[in-house]
Amino acid sequence: MDLQSVKRRFGIVGNSPGLNRAIQTAMQVANTDLTVLIEGESGVGKEAISKIIHELSKRKHGPSIAINTGAIPEGTINSELFGHEKGAFTGATNDRKGYFETVDGGTIFLDEIGEMPLDTQAYLLRVLESGEFIKVGSSKVLKTDARVVAATNVDLLDKINKGKFRDDLYYRLNTVPIKVPALYERREDIHILFRKFATDFAGKYRTDPIRLTEDGVTLIENYRWPGNIRELRNLVEQLSVLSEEQLITAKDLLQIAPKLGNRNLPSIPQDRNSEGGSSFEEREILYKVLFDMKNDLNDLKSLVFNLIKTNDLNVPEKTKISPLAPVINTGKRSFNEKIQPRPAFNSLDETQPVFIDDYDGNYKETEIVEENLSLEDKTVELIEKALKKHKGRRKDAAEELGISERTLYRKIKEHNIAE
Repeated sequence: MDLQSVKRRFGIVGNSPGLNRAIQTAMQVANTDLTVLIEGESGVGKEAISKIIHELSKRKHGPSIAINTGAIPEGTINSELFGHEKGAFTGATNDRKGYFETVDGGTIFLDEIGEMPLDTQAYLLRVLESGEFIKVGSSKVLKTDARVVAATNVDLLDKINKGKFRDDLYYRLNTVPIKVPALYERREDIHILFRKFATDFAGKYRTDPIRLTEDGVTLIENYRWPGNIRELRNLVEQLSVLSEEQLITAKDLLQIAPKLGNRNLPSIPQDRNSEGGSSFEEREILYKVLFDMKNDLNDLKSLVFNLIKTNDLNVPEKTKISPLAPVINTGKRSFNEKIQPRPAFNSLDETQPVFIDDYDGNYKETEIVEENLSLEDKTVELIEKALKKHKGRRKDAAEELGISERTLYRKIKEHNIAE
């Protein structure tokens, strides 16, 4: 079966390289018993990939079940997966078979595997390595021939670093990784999916399918779609029901879904609870300090350029001159003296002192003073400047600094700043 036939059979729409690669990998691994880990954001269609693996495998006539492990309470997940004996815990009035026993010979799809409790991970690892498991409240070892296809929408390596996921289980699950791209990574498929959903809902609600103008297409293709295909499908259904026009413009889209105008630019996440981490407001102050330093440097460059131009200075070549060595000028330059062209003076060099013309015709070197780069001192300096500028009005000073008035009050008390 070729790629296009698989897409038609499982109702998959799109032709982006990332999507095609994921489907082709699923087709290649389907007829084996290898464990597969499907990675991708929520709503990208990971369960469709698991269906391809099962339906194209030799287990296609066996049972198949999809389980959201993140939705099962921690206290009952072992019983759900592996079963329990009568009396194993309060409420266990009968023996119960778990999913691994009922799906013997078939395929079990474990979604949101990253949310699985650590003790359940140990039991799952044993199943993957030997096919053995024990019911809750029993001492009898049972066997299963269920194939495991797992999926996750979180970074499992990050979970491992935080001690919330077993590394041995990760490498056992990750025998064959399949990455399903997010919708924003396959923008060429967004309009195709829109038209497909529009046709589906037109048949459901017995209306004509909605269409988009060119600016409407541009708008949906530039949106981030954090909910991926699920979010796009919900929007098309909403438009099919609420829109009074068959041809929808960007303006119409924004009236019904204003979020489409969001551009979701990257930002620094707020992590106020991380131990030893600086707060978001403190980072804002640091950025302001850096911008001020950049402006000061630009002003210094402009001053040097003006001095060179005004005084007709001949900037010396880069030489290995000691910063303390005197520089002697042989005399003033006459107006008729031919000035040799110099290389463009683009930046200040640490190995070369800067000389400024004095009234007596001699050059004197400037003293280079290193600026205090202490974040704490700069924070105090900025707060004092803001308070002085706004005559002690904390609200205006906080707005100028880009922080909350509460944070400003805390900084004033912390650094004992006079108001």
